Amino acid sequence: MKNAKWLVVLSIPCIAHAQAVVTERSLAVTAANEAAMAALEQCRKEGHRVAVTVLDHAGRTKVALRDDGANPHTVQHSLNKAYTALTYRTASGEYGKRAAASFPGSSGALHLDKITTAAGGLPIRAGKDLVGAIGVSGSPSGAGGQGGGATDEKCAQAGIDRIAKGLGG
Repeated sequence: MKNAKWLVVLSIPCIAHAQAVVTERSLAVTAANEAAMAALEQCRKEGHRVAVTVLDHAGRTKVALRDDGANPHTVQHSLNKAYTALTYRTASGEYGKRAAASFPGSSGALHLDKITTAAGGLPIRAGKDLVGAIGVSGSPSGAGGQGGGATDEKCAQAGIDRIAKGLGG
């Protein structure tokens, strides 16, 4: 045993064989533009002047439109709605309902940049893949103090509906 030699072999994954590049599906700028225009047109039909923001899968702005006569804050709010829908993978209004139901436990996330509880932001999916999000802001409150988020969401859905065929799966 005096002259015995021990050899220890460790199995460590080789970095050279690890995947170094990933491919992710994302929304094309032509589709983003088409969705934004469809959302804007839907809100115009209802007499509303809004801003629309469309983000890609990574939260980068693909299209931002502000209609003539839309209030200045609508640009930021449409971005926040889209960003919330993208990051929480659900309608911004649905996130808002969940946050309200778990308040004050949910208050921490509400301090994050670009997070909102207002309706009007929707995720955009191609099959099961989240490829972007759309946010609309600027529809006025309805009768009885109902917020404009429901109309904003309707306009956002019109944008998604316009490009749905191209999203395939």
